Amino acid sequence: MTAGGIPPPPGARAVLDALQAAGHEAVFVGGCVRDRLLGRQAADWDVATDALPEAVMALFAKAIPTGLQHGTVTVVERGEPVEVTTYRVERGYADGRRPDEVIYTRALADDLGRRDFTMNAMAWDPVTDRLVDPFGGRADLEAGRVRAVGDAVERFTEDGLRPLRAVRFAAVLGFELHPPTEAAIGATRATFRRVSAERVRVEFVKTLLSARPGWGLEVLHTTGLLADFLPEVDALGPRRVAGLAAALGGTPARLAVRLAVTLWGVEDAEAPLRRLTFSNAERRAVVHLHGFRGLAPGAPRTDVEVWRLVAAVGAEALEDLLAVGEAVGDPAAWRALGRRIDALGARGGPLSTRALPVDGRDAMAVLGLPPSRRLGRLLQALLERVWADPTLADRGALLALMPEVDATLGDEEAP
Repeated sequence: MTAGGIPPPPGARAVLDALQAAGHEAVFVGGCVRDRLLGRQAADWDVATDALPEAVMALFAKAIPTGLQHGTVTVVERGEPVEVTTYRVERGYADGRRPDEVIYTRALADDLGRRDFTMNAMAWDPVTDRLVDPFGGRADLEAGRVRAVGDAVERFTEDGLRPLRAVRFAAVLGFELHPPTEAAIGATRATFRRVSAERVRVEFVKTLLSARPGWGLEVLHTTGLLADFLPEVDALGPRRVAGLAAALGGTPARLAVRLAVTLWGVEDAEAPLRRLTFSNAERRAVVHLHGFRGLAPGAPRTDVEVWRLVAAVGAEALEDLLAVGEAVGDPAAWRALGRRIDALGARGGPLSTRALPVDGRDAMAVLGLPPSRRLGRLLQALLERVWADPTLADRGALLALMPEVDATLGDEEAP
C-alpha cells in the first residue's frame, strides 16, 4: 500500500485550502482517502468541514446547494465540481435508506462514525499530511478486509443498500468480508428489501463487472441477498449457482455477457431485467443472447448453416455469444465454431440482403418483375448463394445469376 498516493486535483485542493484559510477545519474524506492509500485514481475528492453550509456558500463564487438538507454544497472551482459537506451525525432511518434528521457537529470523529465501512471512514489533511483513522480503516485495507464501522447490524439497518455495497467493494477490490459484517447481511435483509431497484441495479452491475463476479454471485446467494432481488437465479439452487459463478470468472467484463451467463438457467430473462430497471438496449442485448441457449456449437454442419447462424446472431453480438457459449458450454466446441466462422470470413461478410451489391430494383429491371414479396425471396436466395460461394459477391455475377435463381423459386408467392 502506498503511503503517498495520487495527489488531489487542483480544484479540490483549492477548495480545501480556501476553507482552511478562512479559519475552518477541512479535510478530504471517504472514498478518495481510501483510493489514495490503495494507489488508485479517485473518482471524486469530497471535502468535509466544520463550516456550516451558509458559510461555505458565502465563501465561494460558484456554490450550488445540491444537498442542503444533508449539509452538502457543491463548489465549482477551476471547472471541477467538489462536494463540501458539514460534519454531521444522523438520527432515524425510517425509510431504510436516508436519515430522518441531520445534526451538525464540530467533531470530525463523530462525522466519520456515521459512515458505512472502516475503509471509507478515514480523513486526510494534505496540509499536515495527517490521516484521521479512528476505526482502523488503514489496517483493514492492508488486511484486504471490508468491515463495517462499529456494529454491522446497526449500520445495515440504517441503510439497506450497505450490505450489497459490502459485497461490491469486496468483489471490486479483491477483499474478503469481515465475518461479523458478512453475518449481518442475512440479519438485515428486511431493510435491504426496501431499497429501490435502481440502486440495487447500480451496485449489482459494479459487482458483475468486477474482477471477481463469480465470488460476488456466490456470496450474494449464500447471504440471501440474491433471493431478494434475483429470486429466479437463487431458485436454481447452490449447485447451479456455483456453476454459473465459476462460468462468470472466465468471461470478458462486458455487461451483456455477464448478465446472460448469470441468467442462463432462467427460463425468462426479460422479467428480472425489467424489474431491475435495465435499459431497453441492455435488456434487448441480453434477451437476444439468451435466445440461443439451445444452440449446440457443432450443429451448423454446412457453410451455409454457419452463415445463417452468424446472420441470426448479428455481427455486433457474435463475439458476446461466443464468449457466453464458451463460459456455459463446451469451451473447445465453441472455440472451434469461432475458428470456423473466422475461416469463412463470416464476421465481415454480407449477413443480410441489404449488404448485397444488388437490390430489388435490379431484379425488377433484369426479370421484368413487379414489386412483390417474390423480390425478397429472390434476394435471400442470392444471399445464400453468396454464402455457399463468396466469389459470387459481385454485382455482375449476381445480375447474371438472377434468372437461374428466380427459376428455382417456382410460382408460389411467399406468404
